[in-house]
Amino acid sequence: MKASPRIYRTLPRFDTQRPSAVTIGNFDGVHRGHQAILARLHECAEQRNLAATVMTFDPHPRAYFAQRGQRPELIPTQISSLRDKLQALHTHRAEQLILERFDQALADMSADDFIERLLVHGLNTRWLLVGEDFRYGHKRTGDVDLLRRAGQRHGFDVETIADIADEHGHRISSSEVRTALAVGNQLRATHLLGHRYRISGHVIHGQKLGRSIGYPTLNVRVPAHCAARSGVYVVLAHGLTDHAIKGVASLGVRPTISHGGRLMLETHLLDCQLNAYGKLTCIEFLEFLRDEEKFPDLPTMIAAIDNDVQSARDYFALHGL
Repeated sequence: MKASPRIYRTLPRFDTQRPSAVTIGNFDGVHRGHQAILARLHECAEQRNLAATVMTFDPHPRAYFAQRGQRPELIPTQISSLRDKLQALHTHRAEQLILERFDQALADMSADDFIERLLVHGLNTRWLLVGEDFRYGHKRTGDVDLLRRAGQRHGFDVETIADIADEHGHRISSSEVRTALAVGNQLRATHLLGHRYRISGHVIHGQKLGRSIGYPTLNVRVPAHCAARSGVYVVLAHGLTDHAIKGVASLGVRPTISHGGRLMLETHLLDCQLNAYGKLTCIEFLEFLRDEEKFPDLPTMIAAIDNDVQSARDYFALHGL
């Protein structure tokens, strides 16, 4: 069993001077392209006896600049929550996770300061892996050539990695994953991610309406800018028992019963009743059924849910788990 990674929100690290092998990026979704980067990071860290280290940013730099410029429409949708991203990075054998807060101070940091403060003094970097077009520092003035020159002075090697393509030659990227999720194309999202799309979170109390109409739900908060298309899905719920539980889930703002509500994932478990409040569950998305709708009344909504549940049962009868 892999040891839990060290998570740092400030640099330099307070508890170690161990030399690091480092890669830098947003890693939203930790898709197959990211997984190739992480595999190379782990390989080199093992060979050189370095700490495999991922530096990522919170919030996403594009989200920060969109908010600062009062352009909310430019905020990128979010594939994975911070919890899910960190868990995926841990699964792919990152030993150290650096959550660098992206704020005005970081945006204004010069390229030279970025290298010296974060990479040299912050992480004792000895090997660095970045994309061929990696840019950093104030107004993105830093490039790979500057990194290589700094590496010669400070004693770290720089390796670049090209975009990762699938077996058909198509680029694997977070943008491609967002596009697939936005249209409810679960097969395409699975192909890009290397696994089915999923959202994890603690089960919270809701309005209890589902219970009163015969369809109790597990309620899980999701990122405000969740990349997945709002609507109804066939799902599996993990982590509540020793096996996956079949279900049907609604991702959205519940327009029939709520005005201006926040985005929520509500999952009805098929043929299963349990008290899950406070428990951590992972909801795995199998198939998109329909868009979220605002119904004229509760009976119409209940009839639609009846149909959704039957569609989920039909899916499992055909496909199994």
